[in-house]
Parts: sequence; structure tokens; C-alpha cells
Amino acid sequence: QVQLVESGGGLVQPGGSLRLSCAASGSIFSINAMNWYRQAPGQQRELVARITSSGRVNYADSVKGRFTISRDNAKNTVYLQMNSLKPEDTAIYYCNADINGLSDWGQGTQVTVSS
Repeated sequence: QVQLVESGGGLVQPGGSLRLSCAASGSIFSINAMNWYRQAPGQQRELVARITSSGRVNYADSVKGRFTISRDNAKNTVYLQMNSLKPEDTAIYYCNADINGLSDWGQGTQVTVSS
């Protein structure tokens, strides 16, 4: 059984920063791409950032230059550093990873950007 657990969400003012973490645990043999998605109320879940096992990264246009994805393979953990946050970044953020050839999801963490 594999588990993904996110942490680091919360309430922040516009222009502020947050760092999300997602740790994978369980019977892990391989982790390929690790991703962050988000879903705002009434909207579809969207891909925010992706990092491959070799470290190649991709970002949604809406977060380029503000968000940075990284991973620590020794800790089976992926991070999302979010800077210059905007109210439109408010959403539930989900961690997703390709573990042992299967796609696994975390439970989500709420990020609210508001003054």
C-alpha cells in the first residue's frame, strides 16, 4: 500500500508565499513523475507543475515564474514553493505521483489567498 501525504497549506495574504510538501510512503520500488494539481471551487482539476525522475520540470502558464517544483528522491518527497501568491491561486492542491507504475493521489491541502 502506497500513501501520499501533503502538508503546508493555509491562509496567506496576496503577495505572500507558501511551501507545500508531499511525502510518499509504503512499498515503493520506483517513482517516476511527481505532480501538483489544483482544483478551485466549480472548476476542473488542473495540472500546476510536474517534475520527472530526471528532474525535468513543466509549469502551467499561470504559475510560471512564481512557483517552483522540486523533489528529494532520497525522501520520496516533492515540494512546491509558491511565491507572489494571488487570490486566483486559491484552491485545493493535490499531490500526484507515478509510483510502481500506478498513479496515486494525496488527500489534498487547502491554499487560500486572501487579505
